[in-house]
Amino acid sequence: MNVLLTGAAGYIGSICSELLVSAGVNVIALDNLSEGHPSAVPPQAIFYQADFGDPAALDEIFQRHPIDAVMHFAGEALVEKSMKDPSPFYVTNVACGIILLDAMLRHRITNLIFSSTCAVYGEPHIVPIPEDHPKSPVNPYGKSKLVFEDILADYRRYAGLHYVSLRYFNVAGASRERGEARRTETHLIPLVLQAIQSGAPHVKIFGDDYPTPDGTCIRDYVHVLDIAEAHFRALNEIERLAGSAFNVGTGAGHSIREVIDAIRRVTGGKLPEKVFPRRPGDPAVLVASGEKMRRELHWEPRHSSLAEIIASAWTWKQSHPNGYAGHSQPPASPLIPSSR
Repeated sequence: MNVLLTGAAGYIGSICSELLVSAGVNVIALDNLSEGHPSAVPPQAIFYQADFGDPAALDEIFQRHPIDAVMHFAGEALVEKSMKDPSPFYVTNVACGIILLDAMLRHRITNLIFSSTCAVYGEPHIVPIPEDHPKSPVNPYGKSKLVFEDILADYRRYAGLHYVSLRYFNVAGASRERGEARRTETHLIPLVLQAIQSGAPHVKIFGDDYPTPDGTCIRDYVHVLDIAEAHFRALNEIERLAGSAFNVGTGAGHSIREVIDAIRRVTGGKLPEKVFPRRPGDPAVLVASGEKMRRELHWEPRHSSLAEIIASAWTWKQSHPNGYAGHSQPPASPLIPSSR
């Protein structure tokens, strides 16, 4: 099987690439490297440095490789940034996504796994959140993902697209070789680990006045290895599940303060907290109902205890103190202009 991964040099895309390679899948990796790291791409993958919104590049890749399915990870993903500058989110997550879909259809590729988000729900009325919960995103990031999910449904109706949307909750942790090293980090666990490693004076908490037991946001943390396994299972069942959306989470929520305390236990760090105002666009509680994943994909989170997530992230951070800087980079395969 040949699978194209967009955003394959990013955190989740690279670890999903790792799992697919280990399962004998031929991975064609695509990333424009605006955020990703080329050394995160498994060496067994064929890597193209290109943008998924470039139709000429997509045509060239699809002509070179008989692609069976696409896993679409690439896109804008910073919630806080989306509140200040929504335009790139609609351009990248919606307009460029349509370019990808149209290129797939030109080459008769009809299987797609879409990297979506729990941000499509907004402030939940029911916790844990089921997939049929009303969709009312509170930030442009979540809105852009929901718009693209609706577009996928249209493409299924008129073009026979087989797609599955996986709505992640809070992805964290690391594999042995790959971890979280964003150029602009906003996620709690890597931020706290980075603060401990660097000897920072405190860790920031954005808001302690939410309607939760300790006043801080509650999130559902799922190990990136479990996320990768969810993608693999969805890929193998895509025709049966076409048109479906699944929450990928554990059903258990942890507050910001609970996570910081767990990090202190795992690392031995004694970093104090400092409270800052709430960030706009952050719901108070996001916890997944995983019943549909368990029922239809027989998926269970096997690595997603908070202790295992933090321990794996800390181990990777200690062995990669500068992220991917200084690690060898696989050469990108050159693209031949389509007008040759």
